Amino acid sequence: MDYSEPDSTAVTSAKIVIAGGFGVGKTTLVGSVSDIEPLRTEALVTDESSLVDDLSALPRKDTTTVAMDFGRINLAEDLVLYVFGTPGQNRFWFMWDDLVRGAIGAIILIDTRRLDDSFAAVDYFESKGLPFVVAINEFDGAARYPVTDIRQAMALPPEVPIIAIDARDRDSARGALITLSQYALASLPPLQPATG
Repeated sequence: MDYSEPDSTAVTSAKIVIAGGFGVGKTTLVGSVSDIEPLRTEALVTDESSLVDDLSALPRKDTTTVAMDFGRINLAEDLVLYVFGTPGQNRFWFMWDDLVRGAIGAIILIDTRRLDDSFAAVDYFESKGLPFVVAINEFDGAARYPVTDIRQAMALPPEVPIIAIDARDRDSARGALITLSQYALASLPPLQPATG
């Protein structure tokens, strides 16, 4: 029998949502950062879906997330993040309310070649009052713009962090999670002293 002291390290967990338009790299980001084999709910893009979804900007995309992506990352011995990627097409957005329930914040992943696809996600998280950061997924060959130009184009308030990432790179994706975690913590209301 082991009578040693019990482990007093309490594990804290948090939920983060990765959102954005169709084909911006949400599934890639979840996969690159997850410590476990990510759960993916991808389906093949069919001729029928091409009648509903605009695939003109992504002619080589052959799969799409139809429910969510899920991954887990241990940021520290006592801090675990659960990462949920949302589906990007408008017809699946009815799931977003369930996916964001209990989240500390969201990363809105954007592609500067299709910036207009990100406005709905910004509006959604602003309306929910959920802290979010904007992560520019720097696709190969995509133009690079100053953060001030992107902030102005998206009408983002000055306190919302905007960062550039490569969703394929674990360290880059992990940095986005850390940035969001820090921003979400800073957004919490100050604790009120106990009265007695």
